[in-house]
Amino acid sequence: MTRVSLFNSPLLLGFEQFERTLDRIGRTPSDGYPPYNIEQLGEDQLRITLAVAGFTDADLTVQIEDNQLVVRGKQTDDKERVFLHRGIAARQFQRAFVLAEGIEVTGASLDNGLLNIDLRRPVPESKVRTIAINRSAGKPNGKTAIDVSTDVEG
Repeated sequence: MTRVSLFNSPLLLGFEQFERTLDRIGRTPSDGYPPYNIEQLGEDQLRITLAVAGFTDADLTVQIEDNQLVVRGKQTDDKERVFLHRGIAARQFQRAFVLAEGIEVTGASLDNGLLNIDLRRPVPESKVRTIAINRSAGKPNGKTAIDVSTDVEG
């Protein structure tokens, strides 16, 4: 099957990183575990909250890999515990979030089975830059090709 690129227009230069990010998102499993919320706390603050009941801080890792925030959880079975009924599964998970350029993770905390990861999104500054236009090297002194030919004596 032929892959269709969203960014194959000649007017879109330098978007290869976005295309790779979209490919990575498409390959991420979406089983829905653990459930999570993303909330905006302020103009430049975000919080990701994952429901990780049964996990301790030692069972969880929060890492930044390239431009992804990766949260992993792995519970270890306590061999001394004897379950008469086990309805709460001790399963491992991996949840990845693609971060935009400039987003910083400012902290993580575990409270009552909820893992909170705080992020700061910098407010983009409007940038305007004027590019100088240089004269063409083939046209000295600002003369056009016709002007150059009239200077030749015959």
